[in-house]
Amino acid sequence: MNSMKRPTNLDELKASGWKSRNVKEEIRSNFQTMLASGAELFPGIVGYENTVIPEVSLALLAGHDILFLGEKGQGKSRMMRALPRFLDEAIPYLDLPGCPVHEDPYKPITSEGKRCVEEVAPKQIPIRWWPRKERYAERLAPGTKFADIIGEIDPAKLAGGTSMSAEDALHFGLIPRMHRGLFAMNELPELDELVQVGLFNILEERDVQIRGYPVQFDLDVMILFSANPATYNRSGKVIPQLKDRIGSLIQTHYPSERDTGIQIMEQECELSLDGDFPIVVPFFMKQIIEEVSRAARKSRYIDQHSGVSTRFSIANYQTMIASARRRGCVLNEKPAVPRISDLGHLYSSSLGKLEVDMMSSHQMTERQVLDAVVAEAIKSVFEEYVEQHGLETIAQIFAKGVKIEVGDMLPSAHYETLLKRVPPIWDKAFEVNAADNAAVRASCVEFILAGLYATDRISRAQRHGVVTYEVG
Repeated sequence: MNSMKRPTNLDELKASGWKSRNVKEEIRSNFQTMLASGAELFPGIVGYENTVIPEVSLALLAGHDILFLGEKGQGKSRMMRALPRFLDEAIPYLDLPGCPVHEDPYKPITSEGKRCVEEVAPKQIPIRWWPRKERYAERLAPGTKFADIIGEIDPAKLAGGTSMSAEDALHFGLIPRMHRGLFAMNELPELDELVQVGLFNILEERDVQIRGYPVQFDLDVMILFSANPATYNRSGKVIPQLKDRIGSLIQTHYPSERDTGIQIMEQECELSLDGDFPIVVPFFMKQIIEEVSRAARKSRYIDQHSGVSTRFSIANYQTMIASARRRGCVLNEKPAVPRISDLGHLYSSSLGKLEVDMMSSHQMTERQVLDAVVAEAIKSVFEEYVEQHGLETIAQIFAKGVKIEVGDMLPSAHYETLLKRVPPIWDKAFEVNAADNAAVRASCVEFILAGLYATDRISRAQRHGVVTYEVG
C-alpha cells in the first residue's frame, strides 16, 4: 500500500480493503511471490544455494518456527536477520496510548484494544503503520532473564491498586511486544531453564504465564533460534519439550569450496583496495588466506567443537592487506602487493579466534600451532600450482646455492637482484603481471620460496622479521 495513501483511522482502513493475516501467512505469501518471480531470496548469502536455502524455503512455506544449528561464523544470525525482508513493507496497528503491543485493528488481543474497538466509533480510532525494519527483535541468551523476553509483574501498578492477576499489572517482555513480528534468540542452549519453559509455552499455546498467572493472549509471533551443535546436543542444555516444539532445524556449514570462501572473504572485507595507496592482491595470496581457515578446520591441534569462523578468513585477509598497505605508505610503493612475509602478522587477527586442543597440541604454543597451519596452507596451494603449471622450471632459478632474504618491509627493488629476467610461465601461472611489476614479482618470489620450504626442498631461518631461505 502506497505510504502516501495509507489510512489513518479504522474507518478508512476498512474501506481500503486491507485484510488481516498472521505473520507466518504474511511471510509465506510474500515468499511465494518472490520465489515464483525468480528474485534473489537471500542477497549476500553465499554458498548455501543448494543446501541451507532450500531447507529454509520449506520451513517458511510450512509456517514453522526455525532453529539454525551450526558452528560459529556460519551465518546463522545473518540468515535470521534476512527473514524480515519477506514481511509486508508496513502493517497497520491501533494507535493506543500506553498499549504495549502493536494491535491488529481487526483482532486486538489486549483488553484495552478490544474495549477500544467495541466502544469507539471507527472514525475516532487512529491507525498508525509499523514498518518492516522494526518488526524484528533479537536477543543473546547469556544473561537473559524471564522478565526480559516474557514479562514480569509491575510493582508500580500493584502499588496503584491493580490486581496481581489482571493483565494491566504486567510489564511485557520482548516477545509479547513483538506480537505480529519476528523474535530471534541467539545461543539457545545458554538460556536459563526457567526462560526455556516460558518459551515452549509460547510456542505451543501462544499465551503468556507470569508468576503462575496465565494471561490468555493470542500471540502472533514467529520465533527463531540459533545454537552450536556442541552445546545444543549436550544432554540437559535444552529442555526436550522446547526442542519438540521447534518446527524446523536447519543445519548450517562452512564453505565447501575454497573459491566460495574467497568470495565470502572478499564480499565481507570492507577494505577498499583503491585510494592513495592502492593494493593488488594476487589470487594465490587469496587462496592461501582461505586455505589457512580450511587447514585449521582439519587440524588435530585445534578444538574442532568450537569451529573456525568465516570471520577468521576475513580478519586475516584484512590484516594481510593492512600489512601490504603499510609497506606501500612507508616505501611509497604503488601498488603495494601482499607477500608471504605479510602473513607473519596474522597472529593478531588469528589467535583470539582459535581454540587450541590442549590434549593434542602437547607442548606447542598457540603461535606454533598457527605457524603449522599456515605452513600447511602454503604447501597445499603451492603443490596445486606445481601440479598445474610445472613450476620446477621456476624452482630451478633459486637452486644456485645462495641465501635469499625476504621480509614484509623490504622494498620490491630488493628482489630485482634475484630475478634478472622473469620466465614467461610466471604470467600464465600466477595470472599477474610479474614481468612488468616489481611488487608483483616480489610476491611471486616469496610464494615460490615459501612453497619450496613447505615441500622440504630448501631451508629457512627467521630473525627480527627477516626470513632467510638457503638454497642448495
